[in-house]
Amino acid sequence: MLEFDEYRVWLNNFKPQLDTLKDALNLEGAARELDLLQSQSAAPGFWDDPDKAQKTQQRIKTLQDKIENQAKRERNWSDLFTLCEMGNEEEDASLLPELSEGCKALEEDVESARLATLLTGEYDNANAILTFHAGAGGTEAQDWAQMLFRMYTRWAERHGFNCETIDYLDGDEAGLKSATIMISGENAYGFLRGENGVHRLVRVSPFDANARRQTSFAALEVMPEIPDDVEVDIRPEDIEMQVFRSSGAGGQHINKTSSAVRLIHKPTGIVVSSQQERSQFQNRDTCMRMLRSKLVELQMQAHAEKISDLKGVQMKIEWGSQIRSYVFMPYQLVKDTRTGFETANINSVMDGDLDGFINAYLSCEATGNWAEK
Repeated sequence: MLEFDEYRVWLNNFKPQLDTLKDALNLEGAARELDLLQSQSAAPGFWDDPDKAQKTQQRIKTLQDKIENQAKRERNWSDLFTLCEMGNEEEDASLLPELSEGCKALEEDVESARLATLLTGEYDNANAILTFHAGAGGTEAQDWAQMLFRMYTRWAERHGFNCETIDYLDGDEAGLKSATIMISGENAYGFLRGENGVHRLVRVSPFDANARRQTSFAALEVMPEIPDDVEVDIRPEDIEMQVFRSSGAGGQHINKTSSAVRLIHKPTGIVVSSQQERSQFQNRDTCMRMLRSKLVELQMQAHAEKISDLKGVQMKIEWGSQIRSYVFMPYQLVKDTRTGFETANINSVMDGDLDGFINAYLSCEATGNWAEK
């Protein structure tokens, strides 16, 4: 049948992309590193340093997933080719929908993996620290900030990343005023750094008795978790430490304790806080990691502003200039103003389906073809 012949040609033409991706992923190097780390994990005394051991175990899982995911793509290609041959021999048109869906899914998977290989920035492979801030507008904006909080935690779950709440400040009536989470996993920052900026919501407010349409804003700040071996000059005399009682949604997000910590970096005015641990010392350590990340991010931004090629991207991360609009009424549409990528499936997006937006950002970054100049 002609349709099966067309799919067979497509699969044959697609095979080189799989091979190219395999080379780009450097699976041989990943296998060697995996063998070494597994040998280390089996050695006596491996758990004497729990933090180092945990990081090694996380790296082992990352490498295993990397190798298995590529093997799965190759199995999928082989299964689709077999399905194509079988359908052609038996002239069974009922197999065409399955073949069509399988080819589309494989193409999307390979494209997503290919874009991940473009993440070559200094901190792209780091964990991501996300901080949410409700904009002006009271309860409506605070509710929107909480919706974004849920959206990104769902995205992390979809990708098997670990998501940990570091700080959470409830809204006055609903939602949140501010919150910070850590998303841990390979390339978490690389994937999410393009989400940094202002997000705009248009909907009929559930808090308005007159059911009027409202526009709300919330800001998302995305930072890499800076490795301990990166030197950051922080003088003790430049830090003001405050201790306060934790507050949260009845323990839903954090443990209620009396040892939450807030650090203020006097020279820059940067404020970070942590409520996740029961120990004041642990919360202070978390704050110091966040402060280091913020200071490094400031240095990165100051350097980027000197590079003319990045000027157009930098201006879009400022407060008051949204990077994306989420419209619930009078129609449904989510559109990124930088890449032009859009979708009408707003419910899926709010459930964490952000890959289309993330992939579009990475593609535009690689090619320089932005929707806005």
